[in-house]
Formats: sequence, structure tokens, C-alpha cells
Amino acid sequence: MAAITVRNLDDKVKHRLRVRAARHGRSMEAEARAIIVEAVGTEEEEQNLLQRLHERFAELGGVDLDIPPRNSKPRVVDFD
Repeated sequence: MAAITVRNLDDKVKHRLRVRAARHGRSMEAEARAIIVEAVGTEEEEQNLLQRLHERFAELGGVDLDIPPRNSKPRVVDFD
């Protein structure tokens, strides 16, 4: 496991971390670790918007749409 050192931490921030750690019944180090893990998240959470929407509405089922055939050729664009 890796170790990091946080320098120049404001005394007020350190105090709030100590209070928060006590509230959760753990050491300041364990609390800081939990905060970092929550902030960084996991790879599973790093999905793009389409994946999240698909998962959210998957239970509703899909919709099959008829795609109309292309009968005409694309129009010519005149840049003059």
C-alpha cells in the first residue's frame, strides 16, 4: 500500500478532521483514508452519461423504432 504525507494542513481543518473521526469512531488517519476513497470513487462509478442512462431506464424495456429507408440520394452542396 502507498503512503502519503499532507503538509501545511490548516489547524482548523485538522481539528474538524479529528472531530469527524471521533464522530465515526475511528482514527484521523482512517477518517482521512475514508474521505479520500469516497472522493476518488471506484472505476465502476466512472461511467459515461449514456451508460448511466441505460442502466437507469433498463428496467422499462426498450423501444423498437422503424428506420425509414433512404430512397433519395444526398443533395449536392454548393459552396459558392
